[in-house]
Order: sequence, then C-alpha cells, then structure tokens
Amino acid sequence: MCGISGFIGRSKEDWDREAVLKKMMDKIIHRGPDQEGMYVNDQVALGFRRLSIIDLDHGMQPMFNETGDVVIVFNGEIYNHLELREDLIAKGHVFANNADTESLIHGYEEYGVDLLSKVRGMFAFVIYDMKKDLVFAARDFFGIKPFYYTQQDGNLVFSSEIKSILAYPNIKREVNEAALEQYMSFQYSVLPETFFKGIFKLPAGHYMLMQNGEIEIHQYYDPLMQPAKEPESLEKTVNEIEEIVHESTMAHMIADVEVGASLSSGVDSSYLVAEFPGEKTYTVGFLDKESKYNEIRYAESLTAELGKKNINKTISADEYFDSIPKVMYYMDEPLADPSCIALYFVDELAAKDIKVVLSGEGADEFFGGYNIYHEPLSLAGYQKLPLGLRKGLASIVKKLPNFKGKNFIIRGSKSVEERFIGNANLFSVEEREEILQTKLTHVTPQELTAPYYEKCKGLNDIAKMQYIDMNFWLQGDILLKADKMSMAHSLEARVPYLDIRVFEYIKNLPIDYRVTDEATKRAFRIAAKRHLPESTANKKKLGFPVPIRVWLREPKYLHRVEEAFSSDVAAQYFDQTLLTKLLADHRDGKADNSRKIWAIYVFLVWHKIYIESDEVDIPA
Repeated sequence: MCGISGFIGRSKEDWDREAVLKKMMDKIIHRGPDQEGMYVNDQVALGFRRLSIIDLDHGMQPMFNETGDVVIVFNGEIYNHLELREDLIAKGHVFANNADTESLIHGYEEYGVDLLSKVRGMFAFVIYDMKKDLVFAARDFFGIKPFYYTQQDGNLVFSSEIKSILAYPNIKREVNEAALEQYMSFQYSVLPETFFKGIFKLPAGHYMLMQNGEIEIHQYYDPLMQPAKEPESLEKTVNEIEEIVHESTMAHMIADVEVGASLSSGVDSSYLVAEFPGEKTYTVGFLDKESKYNEIRYAESLTAELGKKNINKTISADEYFDSIPKVMYYMDEPLADPSCIALYFVDELAAKDIKVVLSGEGADEFFGGYNIYHEPLSLAGYQKLPLGLRKGLASIVKKLPNFKGKNFIIRGSKSVEERFIGNANLFSVEEREEILQTKLTHVTPQELTAPYYEKCKGLNDIAKMQYIDMNFWLQGDILLKADKMSMAHSLEARVPYLDIRVFEYIKNLPIDYRVTDEATKRAFRIAAKRHLPESTANKKKLGFPVPIRVWLREPKYLHRVEEAFSSDVAAQYFDQTLLTKLLADHRDGKADNSRKIWAIYVFLVWHKIYIESDEVDIPA
C-alpha cells in the first residue's frame, strides 16, 4: 500500500520538476511513511510513498521492466500476483523481485490493457510506456483505491489524493458549485468532477489512456447483477458462500506484517473476524457501554467466545468534534457521513499495533444487506392499486402534518427509479434549491442515476437498487472513507467481501437468497450463523451509529455549528434564515434535522481548510 503522485507531458516549465514532485509526495507522506521513490525526466515525473507490507526489502517504486522502457507507480495489492507471475515467467518474462508490482509491469507488456481482466485485487496505477509515449492508468473494479487527475499546462497531473495535486504549480482552488448542489442530496461528492473545479476522479472499473496529450477513458468492468431465476438449493448456495468467504479472507491475509480486523456489532465484520486467522480486533463506541451508540460490549463478548482479543475505546463528544477539521483534511472533499469520523478513531487505534486491517465493507451491496432493500417487497401490495389513485393520495398527504404511514403513501406512488438514489437522500431538489445561494444547474439526482437504471432496466427492483448503490454510495461514501481514514494513520485497509471472485459468484445469487420479508442478506446470514452466535448473525443492520442527533441538541456543540452558520462564508453559499430555522427546529425537538445540519457544517469546515487557507495543511 502506498500513495502515488506525478505529472506526465512535455510542457516547458520554468520550475524544478523534481522539487515540485517532492512537494506533491510530501502531501501524502501519511500514505507511505516507510520509504519514498522518484523518477524524473523530460517526459515524466513519477513519485511514490511506500507503506512496506509485501517484500519488505525490495518492491520499491517507481519500478521498471528489465529493459528500462516501461515504468510504473502503483497503489494497492494484487492478491493473485503469484499465479500471474508463474504465467508470465512461463511466457519468458524475467522477474527481479517478489513484489506484486512487477507482475503488473510484465502483465502490461504481455497483455496490454487486457491485463485488467487477469488481476485480482485493489489498485490504482500509472504505467508509462516510453517506446510508445503512452500512459496507461487504471482503477480497480469497485473503487477501493482512489485516483484523481487534472490537466495543467499540457501535463497530466495525478495522485492518490487531491491535496497532492493542489501542490502542483498554478492549480486554482475553486469550489465546484455543481458538486455542492448534488452533495446536498447525496451527502458525498457524486460527480466525476470533484469539489475542486477541473480536478476529476477516475471512476471504478475504468482505465485511462493518454497519447499525444489526448485522454481517452474506457470502462473495463461493470458490476451488473444477474440474479438467477431458478435457484439451486439454499443449502448448496450457503455452502458455496461459506467457501468463497473463507477463500477470499485467506487471500486477503497475504502480508509480511501482522494483520488485524475492525469489529462492530454487525454480522459482516463479525463473520470476517470469525474467519480470519489473526488475533487482534479493534472497536470504538460512543456514550456509555449500554448505549445503542456503543458496540464495544458486543465486540468484547464475541471475541471472548472466539478466543481473540478486542482493543477498544469510547470516544467522547469533545474528541469527536475536535477531530472534524483533521478528518475533512484527510478526506479531501466534504463527506457528510458521521461514521467517517468514527472510522478515523478505530483506524487510529489499530495503527498503534498493526499495518494491515481487514474490514467488512461491501457485504451489504453484494449480498443485499441494507434495510431499504426491503422496500420493493413492502410496497408490492400497495402498488397493485392504480397509479393514478396512488399519485392522487400522495399529493393529498404531502400537504398534511406528519403521521405514521405518510412516507409509505408518498414513496408508494413512485417507481424505484423515482424514489431511490442510494442509501442517503438528504435534501430534496426543492429544499436544496431553496437553501443554496449558488448558481444552480437544476440537475436532479434522478437525472444522474437514470443512465444506470437504463443499464439494469430488466432486473428486479432490489437488484436495481444494489446496482445504484454499487455505482454511487459504495464508491462515493463507503470506500472513500475506508481508504482515506485508514491511510490517514498509515494503515492499509483490506475488504475481503469486495473481491472480484466474490462478485462473480454473487451476481447470480437469486433475489430470494438476498432479501425476503423476514431478512436481508438471507443466505449470507445462514452461512455466518455456522460460525457466530445466532444473535449476531441475525442482528439488524445498524451502520456505524454516531449520536450526532443527541450532540446537536447540546448547547456546547450547537454553539459551534451556530458560529459556522452565521459566518460570511455560510452567507455566500446558503440562505442563513433557513440555516437558523434548521437549527432551531432541531434544538426544539420539532424535527430531526441532524443529518442536514451535519452536511452543511462539515462543508463549511472543509471550505475553511481547503478554500479559505493560503496553504493547505493538516489542521492543528
């Protein structure tokens, strides 16, 4: 694991290329504090920060082929690199070390872009072919590893983190107001262009080619579900899930350093902990141990039963709020998911002991674990009523005060394409257009999801929802915070459920084995039950519970938010009268506005660090 940075092109700069590259690399030293490597010539400047995990004595980058005309910088792990290596040696390639990076170099020489169909792992890499003057860059199947880029003065400038790109000369730090507009609904940066105008992210499952200054971007993998209509026996399916979870967990253990695991009270991380052969697990919680916001008691109970060790910490409200500027610095872009700060603390705890941690991200998207996936089943009976009647009822109840069932009637009047944009949906289009003071594009979330719904239009509604989450929520929220929060502490996070071999199996999992009226992740939970207490295997999905709803009614923390909301910067972006009302209604218990308040507050914290400051640096 590491961080990569660099720029490629033939522009004639009046500054020191090596000094600029070093400055870019220093901004991501947290991604690789063990070593650094650089390669600079008139065409290319490639930088690498290393976190040593495999082949500790070798494996430095940038790395070259044996003839010195192909060079790579690579962030990630290739779990099948030994298989790939054997194949390439048989084809005549000569290896100089045992690092997985070299398999990518020779794999490119042998297969070109088809290399991507042969690798298993998480990755973002840049290969420069000097003979062809060709740049080949790629990001893994599901977006586990980040990759950002821009074009400046004729150069392609890239890095694992945006803060590194900002260290390149003449990069302008300007807020992309279109990104803010969509963030208000999605709670994360959802567009290809980031919160910084002109800086983009390469989507998951895509690669980039650049030649003669021209960039082409191609999709090489599409995680489309294809649920089987005639299922095999449930027992056979559960047996296969058991086998594939075990195999993937063991594949993700490859390392020359100790591996631990993150542990919550949920079935995903618990099953992972039961499977992995390591000893150490890590958990954080909030408030007291008996609170619904504290998962430590579950973690301690499970690890005692499994004969493993749990290292935990309860995070105070002061610690949580004081960490927000640092978390937003490491995130690069605003993220309104309160659990990213919880993740920051659990990764900090783990990094005191280990360099690699296994984590349970991806099981919900793959196996059908989110509670919202019940909705198509819940609405099925109601949606047998004529559409016109349902639309009419919805228009009536929208005008009435809140009552139990109101949301059911409204959502039941809409198709899945109209109502579901992913696991988060904060401000409606009407609400965000009312509160924003910026220039608006008026693009709705549904317009962004529509091309993806078109791709999966023949599927069951639950499979459609999974596909939307795979392309939006998983990339934009779940995996981004997993990478940025672990790397903030020089810790490599690995996600065994999010494995290409796991997906190739589960994409055909029948809907009834994913979600039923009684359960989410049905087949997965049955497999987990063979290794866990029944209460853990059947536990309802909680997410990563954080008590911001409670804290934002306490004067001490409410005052912090009020100060931010009354600032000149807040007035530049938002209607401050509506901000005041959001706060007052939440404080007085008239509404739970905590998520909306939080989204705006962390944007303002991010803005202070990245836009208002003369120099972007780690907040004190």
